[in-house]
Amino acid sequence: MIQRAGAGNPGPDPADQPQLYASLNLSEKGLSREVFQFAMKGHHKLEYNGKLRNNGILTIVDFSQSSRNKRLYVIDLLNKVLLFNTYVAHGRKTGDEFAQHFSNVVGSCESSLGFYITKQECLGSSVGLSLILDGVEKGFNDNAMKREIIIHGAAYATENFIRRTGRLGRSLGCPSLPPDLIKQIVETIKEGTCLFIYHQDKQYISRSSLLN
Repeated sequence: MIQRAGAGNPGPDPADQPQLYASLNLSEKGLSREVFQFAMKGHHKLEYNGKLRNNGILTIVDFSQSSRNKRLYVIDLLNKVLLFNTYVAHGRKTGDEFAQHFSNVVGSCESSLGFYITKQECLGSSVGLSLILDGVEKGFNDNAMKREIIIHGAAYATENFIRRTGRLGRSLGCPSLPPDLIKQIVETIKEGTCLFIYHQDKQYISRSSLLN
């Protein structure tokens, strides 16, 4: 059973980061130590400020990787287990195989970088079961709810789609997942966990209030 830590309760010790990164074999799964450290830094700040209802789960989306890679990681920080490692699509105007452009603007069809807090699940009229995301970084993703940026399943976010086209399909800006995993992942990360969407974008890295 997954242990859950709430706001105000102790989460993972930042001093354990190197050991945790190694024990989860994240390097072999394509996630760099630097990206993991960025994610943990922001997670710790959100936890310290009482923003997380569940400190024990951290989701990382690494858009510096090819969309052919399994670049979404859901980590149980308390039990030290990598729960999911799967495909995730970026916005159609963010790039083709690789993500390159990001926006916080309504109607941009681009992905937004930064830290989010997961909210409740919902049923979309066209996408089915999905998860509402609240972007907490002003200027980078704080229009997420206005843009209706959600986690949802999509047939274009599958290995079969990669075989046909050489890359994943693309969304309207949402981090879309394989349909067969959407229910499990939503149930695991909903209601107050931290989600970090990363790219080696210099403007974001230098200006993010949670990384600096």
